[in-house]
Amino acid sequence: MNDTHDTGRAVWIQLVLLSLLWGGSFFFAKIALADFPPLTLVWLRVILACITLALIMRLTGHAFPRSPSLWLACFAMGLLNNLVPFSLLFFGQLHIGAGLAAIFNALVPVFTVVAAHFFTRDEPLDRYRLGGVMLGFIGVALLVSGPDATHGKSTTLEFIAMIACIVAAASYGLAAVYGRRFHAMGMTPLQVAFGQLAGTSVMMTPVALLIDQPIALPIPSVSSWLALAALAIACTGLAYILYFRILAASGATTTSLVAFLIPISAIALSALFLDERLQLNQLAGMLVIFVGLCCINPAIRRNLHQRMITGRTPIRHLPFVQPSLIGTLQCWSQRRHRQTVKGTSPCRH
Repeated sequence: MNDTHDTGRAVWIQLVLLSLLWGGSFFFAKIALADFPPLTLVWLRVILACITLALIMRLTGHAFPRSPSLWLACFAMGLLNNLVPFSLLFFGQLHIGAGLAAIFNALVPVFTVVAAHFFTRDEPLDRYRLGGVMLGFIGVALLVSGPDATHGKSTTLEFIAMIACIVAAASYGLAAVYGRRFHAMGMTPLQVAFGQLAGTSVMMTPVALLIDQPIALPIPSVSSWLALAALAIACTGLAYILYFRILAASGATTTSLVAFLIPISAIALSALFLDERLQLNQLAGMLVIFVGLCCINPAIRRNLHQRMITGRTPIRHLPFVQPSLIGTLQCWSQRRHRQTVKGTSPCRH
């Protein structure tokens, strides 16, 4: 299928903004986890985000899902896309840094292509995708094989936290494949986002109340409450809206590039405000994972292949070049060729 979506300046600005929001979620979660237990933080995050989207749906005139079959699908999506990964990532961030957790989250496209191979008929693993998957797991091996790994309880917890983040990425990958059914079910992106958050809120309420017993917890600090508000409203509710806008404007290929940008923003925020530093093996693992993502992404492969053939990037693939400019340049090039053949030059000196 040809990609005829817009990839202009506005889309790329939105893509960077989305990466800041989702990269910021790791930063804000690290702050909020100082006072909120992981399950309570998940519960409050999805409830506040659900309320935000409900208000937006009401203001924009969107209908709420009514069919039991739609709600059943939303609950399943909420389990795969919110409850499981949020809980595992928040547990992981109790023991590892926000930047490292974000690097593990970059494995989502890797697990998505694996899930698509087994659960769909139209996206089998070709040699490029298989190579990307293998590079992704090599990157994981580098991430968990720190040179300072010593015996002790803290190291064991860090290793378990890393495994939890990997499983969270796998859950996101399954959710990406499962979520394709909603278009055929006639649901709008905003309805899907609200439905899965509503389903997660219902499922998380008894879990958080029974396990964490948040009512008996000490009153959180102001900074934790502000981090929770940013995490729920901006990094979840508003980020979903921005994500679906980019998806509609530029397609899935361009939208998937956010996987490269999220770790960068998370690492930058963590280094600036949390004084976190990545080790050499973690930087190497991130680089290998990024190379694997390049193998998986078809648009990047096409651009690299064209660059190897011509020695330069095709101008139509540059992010800020508009179709009208391309047409003008092509017309000028054809006219110049005709004038050159006739022995004249189109350029005035």
